[in-house]
Amino acid sequence: MKKWVYMLMIISLFFLNGLSAHAAEKENRKWQDESVYLIMIDRFNNGDQSNDEDVEVNNPEGYHGGDFQGVIDQLDYIKDMGFTAISLTPVFDNEAGGYHGYWVKDFYKTDEHFGSIASLKKLIQEAHKRGMKVILEFEINHVGPKHTWLNDGEKKDWFLAVPNQEKDLPLLNQNNEEVKKYLIDAGKWWIEETDIDGYQLKLQEDTSAAFLNEFAKEVKTVKENFYLLGETKNADSKEAEAFLESGGDSITDYPLAAELREVFSETNQSFAPLFSRLEQNQANFSGTALIGTFMDNQYTVRFTNNMVEKNEHPGPRWKQALTFLYTTPGIPFVYYGSEIALNGGEVPDNRKQMNFRTDTDIVDYIKKIGSLRSELPSLTRGTMDVLYEKDGMAVYKRVYHEETTVIAINNTTKTQTVTLSADELAADMELRGMLNNDLVRSDKDQYHITIDRDESEIYLLSNKSGINYSYFIVLGAVLIAFFIFLGLVIKRSRRQQS
Repeated sequence: MKKWVYMLMIISLFFLNGLSAHAAEKENRKWQDESVYLIMIDRFNNGDQSNDEDVEVNNPEGYHGGDFQGVIDQLDYIKDMGFTAISLTPVFDNEAGGYHGYWVKDFYKTDEHFGSIASLKKLIQEAHKRGMKVILEFEINHVGPKHTWLNDGEKKDWFLAVPNQEKDLPLLNQNNEEVKKYLIDAGKWWIEETDIDGYQLKLQEDTSAAFLNEFAKEVKTVKENFYLLGETKNADSKEAEAFLESGGDSITDYPLAAELREVFSETNQSFAPLFSRLEQNQANFSGTALIGTFMDNQYTVRFTNNMVEKNEHPGPRWKQALTFLYTTPGIPFVYYGSEIALNGGEVPDNRKQMNFRTDTDIVDYIKKIGSLRSELPSLTRGTMDVLYEKDGMAVYKRVYHEETTVIAINNTTKTQTVTLSADELAADMELRGMLNNDLVRSDKDQYHITIDRDESEIYLLSNKSGINYSYFIVLGAVLIAFFIFLGLVIKRSRRQQS
């Protein structure tokens, strides 16, 4: 009797597997497959009140109590949204008032407001347990305005400039051999000590190309597949070019972010500037899939602020923008609070406290597109071709090996219908909607896609479903096995009664 039970279980499992449709699976995970949640530590979550020194939650330039433990406590929340990595603002010990992490006092200590090095190690370990990578913003250009080095006569040549104003930061001379060695040694030490996965470096006109070359070479010897991202407001600048030539993996795309904010902060805006920027990236950079793309960050006005100024509702605008961000080449960086449409103007207003007790509408949407970005290799590794673009309606496709996805974004005030031909997509197939379960079958070698206002769809190009004969064969096998099993049970029961 047990044999029949096992057989029934095996057939049932085969039946269930036969019914499910799978997209192409990704082989070894690469950096271009990541989606990153960007956190300003002090403003995210207070998990350890024992380090709440000088906390003033109502002061926009004061400490708000966020710490490493607070991030640890919310790792599941971040992972559940589909993020595969986090990026942290600087963790180094700062001078008084350096809630943001940019007034470095000691490159070999964590700031006491954030927690100990042991707590940071735990944060990174917990992230790794969840399959998440950790990027750390590493300050290579400045120290705090009152740093002790400024009063050390032997370190006079360590600086290129020493500003008079207290809040302006002293500029380090990266061509000085002692400075170069100090920063490189510190960079390697943090990797060895904490097992972080990448650095984000701020690039300026004064940033030394020779230093970047040596820094990149040295830190990458410590850990395989270590990611170096250059933070620059001009992606086409000489410093960006020098960074990439010196071993940096990629840069942040501020020009694209500016176009994204303009297009998606209101409806009926042409996508042409966005596609033009992506084409420009393709021509200028060999690794476009590694470019850091974003809507806003700790240096910019919040994207929500742009749409509020235009009397637009944040929910639909954020969803449309995130759909584009998640389905075009680049690694999306999403600033904490974007999932709740956190508002804010210039610094420090753009660094408000995170609120975890708000509407989850955008959170749920991020979960959907994050899941699809992880499941569909074409969204992170595929080629990209624009199929249609007009006044806020856009359709484009991503192709990777045998997988083709079609993304349709209707950022207009009306329902839109777009017809695609067999020249653009393979004939006699169907488009299966992965976001809203839409289904578009080819009609005389054409595909008629209809999208409601303020809606998007991510389609997977598939064979026409038609009559699924294998489904009925497997179903029949399961039913036959069941009736045989039932007959044997009845027969045995009669024997026992007799």
